[in-house]
Amino acid sequence: WLYEGSAAWSQARLVEEVKAEVVKWILFGRSHQGKSRKRKRMEPKVIYKELMSDQLVMLLELLLEESELSVTLLRALQRTYRLREQDAEVRHRWCELVIKHAYSPGYRDVEHFLIHDQAMGVYLYGELMVQEDPEQQALARRCLSLVQEEMDQSARRVVEEMVL
Repeated sequence: WLYEGSAAWSQARLVEEVKAEVVKWILFGRSHQGKSRKRKRMEPKVIYKELMSDQLVMLLELLLEESELSVTLLRALQRTYRLREQDAEVRHRWCELVIKHAYSPGYRDVEHFLIHDQAMGVYLYGELMVQEDPEQQALARRCLSLVQEEMDQSARRVVEEMVL
């Protein structure tokens, strides 16, 4: 019972750490909204915790609930956690954020994910098409054309129905 209690406590602590990081990121985004790049004043440096993979997934899922995230926040998020270098679960959530917020500097990450993580990418094709953004739809079509011959047949059919 001691182990179970400590495991639950440890899990709760990790969740609380993530929630605290989400608050920091949201405050960061609000403090950088509408600011010009030319005027840079010294702001206190925020220290972000190093997060484990599961915590990063949770962080990104919680940020996905936000209706607006600035380009500055998304850029800082990618740099801080090196999201391109994380595991497929983290990169999948990152791609969802990129698509939702039409963060065009991240489209390369989405393309890489769709080409190299085909099994997990089916959902992202749907997200790219639902956004009704011509650039995102072109990205979906381009990726499909690059990988459709090597895709699992049932996955390919599903994606083709969404994209074509």
